[in-house]
Amino acid sequence: MRLAKLLLPACLLPVLAAAAEPTQVPDAALATAEALRERALADDTGWKIVESLTTEVGPRLAGSEADARAVAWAQAKFRELGFDRVWIEPVRFPTWERRSEHAAVLGENAQPVVVTALGGSPGGTVEAQIVRFESMEALQAAPAGSLAGRIAFVDFDMQRTRDGSGYGKAGAVRSRGPSEAIRKGAIGYLMRSIGTSPHRVANTGITRFDEGLTPIPSAALSLPDADQLARLLARGPVRVRLALDCGWTGAEYTSHNVIGEITGREAPEQVVVIGAHLDSWDLGTGAIDDASGVGITMAAGRLIGQLPQRPRRSIRVIAFANEEQGLLGGREYARRHADDVTNHVIAAESDFGAGRIYGFSTSAPAHADAATRRFAQALTPLGIEHMPGKGGPGPDITPLAAVGGAWAWLGQDGSTYFDLHHNADDTLDKIDPQALAQNVAAYAVFAYLAAEAQGDFGSAPKQVATP
Repeated sequence: MRLAKLLLPACLLPVLAAAAEPTQVPDAALATAEALRERALADDTGWKIVESLTTEVGPRLAGSEADARAVAWAQAKFRELGFDRVWIEPVRFPTWERRSEHAAVLGENAQPVVVTALGGSPGGTVEAQIVRFESMEALQAAPAGSLAGRIAFVDFDMQRTRDGSGYGKAGAVRSRGPSEAIRKGAIGYLMRSIGTSPHRVANTGITRFDEGLTPIPSAALSLPDADQLARLLARGPVRVRLALDCGWTGAEYTSHNVIGEITGREAPEQVVVIGAHLDSWDLGTGAIDDASGVGITMAAGRLIGQLPQRPRRSIRVIAFANEEQGLLGGREYARRHADDVTNHVIAAESDFGAGRIYGFSTSAPAHADAATRRFAQALTPLGIEHMPGKGGPGPDITPLAAVGGAWAWLGQDGSTYFDLHHNADDTLDKIDPQALAQNVAAYAVFAYLAAEAQGDFGSAPKQVATP
């Protein structure tokens, strides 16, 4: 049964709007934020954190042995950085493992192709002719049963964009493509990687199989190999062997959200949340996705904690568990803290690499406009434009926003992000330390000003009627 939102009588809305006091940022806080910004630009803490996580732990597949080491690393790092409170909150989920993956063209043009299993794929070996589709829509339009005994090959070309919008358009190819292929009778699934890298690396990521369907081996091809298959198909039928050794283990695993807090001096129960996800896929070392975000937000919290006077509210930094397989840490955090959403003053997540931040916006209502403009004033020297109406909450903040939490968007330049995303090239050497420092400065300024602000940014429980 659909749940209806509770509606207030229209006559009360002007009264409530008038009752909201304008949220303000004191002049002294702005001056401190400007000094904090310059200090952050000259500080290399963010880089050191990213280097530590990617070197000492490496790839951190959710549910793996490295996941446990990452949780221990994060707790120790928060304490080393001087956070007042450090704790963990459990997040439980099933585990998926990758063991090996191979694919090859068979016959007179025999040759290997580079693939990676999609997260959630079952293992298995299939040999069959491939049938190419240029888009998800083309696959959906295929007649029922037309792929019986075949391997579906969706060759959708994701476009490079600064804001990552190309990823949104391509996402269904990975998330819903395998299930659609099964409905058409396919025994295997190949897709052009959701990515923009010209290198011979394939991009993984989670897929789901609709209830009632028997999963099939599903993998992504590197872009050069997808092009190779298209050229071969232009010459005639192509038969491929796809062999995956992977799958859900059947075991449940308990990981943790790891939380560090700088305690506020006046209203410690009120928190400004910044964070990133601690897990990564297993092909690279998870540098831009999302060790960079962990480094940015931990370093921003540390710099605020080193100020001569603590901020009025607390700064809470969260290293979320298992974002990659369905925002599981973010969902669990929102569930656990839904009753306290009003005290979550505003939240932001860094999960789009380490490119320079170019845009800023918030979900805050009109009564916080003056404070938002102050944020923008402090961010402008970093090359960050105030862009009202743009952006949205980060992935792990989305569940908190859904229960009423206010959010901020610090938009990173993602023009090259999908050259690295979910593939073996996601390593430390791809990060520009100066761009990383600009991110740290932006998050430090935002979090500090939000913690010092007098008034709210619109966090309030979202209520629904009883069914």
